[in-house]
Parts: sequence; structure tokens; C-alpha cells
Amino acid sequence: MSRNGRSVNMEYLVSASVLSADMLRLGEEIEKIEKNGIDSLHFDVMDGVLVNNISFGLPVLEAVRRKTSVPLDVHLMITDPLRYVKRFAEAGADIISFHIESESDASETIRTIRESGAKAAIALSPKTPAEMIYKYLPDVCTVLVMTVEPGFGGQSFIPGTVDKIRSIRERITGLGLDVHIEVDGGINDETAAVVRNAGADILVSGSYLFKAEDMKKAAELLRAGI
Repeated sequence: MSRNGRSVNMEYLVSASVLSADMLRLGEEIEKIEKNGIDSLHFDVMDGVLVNNISFGLPVLEAVRRKTSVPLDVHLMITDPLRYVKRFAEAGADIISFHIESESDASETIRTIRESGAKAAIALSPKTPAEMIYKYLPDVCTVLVMTVEPGFGGQSFIPGTVDKIRSIRERITGLGLDVHIEVDGGINDETAAVVRNAGADILVSGSYLFKAEDMKKAAELLRAGI
């Protein structure tokens, strides 16, 4: 039995957004993530140009890498990702996603990420049509669909992004590819059910996880209450 071309028994992965962590207690926050079975750390890098915010960069990523073996999912919300992907791979990124809206050549950026030893992912903002990334699907491991406007944590989920998730899953299935769909923005136990049904299988969550009294239970609810 399948849903949107994927098994209903498929594994859903949960990624904790570092943007919502207590930065003064980041080491403790990482230990909490490890103890509660979170699958990866989602690391948002913003340059204040592509998106209207500035976050953290290479020194913080290097420090986090020294602290944990949990996979690091680095989301580059920067204007020229091609210029930096090698350095982020060297700093410990396991997966690097970049925006199709950036100024870098997408094919060259994907190639450089892969040559640097990381997995390549491509991201798109809520207003960007799904068709913009279709030609790159055979070359990436993941498509990151932003379900809020990128730049700030704690925003409300944009319902209009659900059709985009569904369309991308249908295209992936039609091409016979094994590509993940990751969603980021306003993800909690209610919106998680919506995006899972549309075909997403990696759920990025920040405030919902870090503010939960029981992070493990919160993660289980994101994974369909398993």
C-alpha cells in the first residue's frame, strides 16, 4: 500500500532546527537532542541578503561538529552558496542545501557539494514554483520545501505550500527516484500530519521541539505518533 508513491510504513525523520536552541546552552541542547532520538541537526546559515536575517556560520558549525556525531543538515540561505560549500563541508556538514533563488549556478553548486564529500540538497521558498527544481532532481538527495518565508523561526505554516510538496513527490515518483522531501517552517504535530500526507518524509522543527516538556514524545508525534 502506498501514499503519493511512498510506502505508508516509510520512515519519517526529524531534524531539530538549531535556530530555536538556547545559544548560551548550545552544548546542553545538543546533548538533549542526542538523548531524545532526534535524527539530525538543521543548521540555518543566513547572510542578511538572500533572506532578511543574519544567523551563524562556520565557527559555530565547527564547534557543533566537535560536540556531536549527529548528522548536520546545513541549510545555506545565502546569495552565493557556491563560494562557501567546500568550507562548510570541511567544517563538518553532512548535507548541504542551497536555494534555487540564489545567484550561484545550480548544477555547479550541486557538483561542488558532492565533490566536497557532502550530500547535495536544493531548497525553494514558498513563492517559487516547484517546476524550478525539477531538472535537478536526479542529482540531489533531498528537496527542501520552505513552508514559511525563510529568515526567521517561529512563523506560522503556510497552507499553500502543501500542493507544492505533493507536486514534487509526484514528479519524484514518476521519475523513479529515491529523493527525500524535507519541510521547514511552522512544523508541529498538526502540520506534520498534513505534510506527511502530501509526501514529505523529513520534518524540520524548531520551537515545537525545543519548547516541548518531553522532546522525545514531541518527535514521535512528528513521526506520525509512532
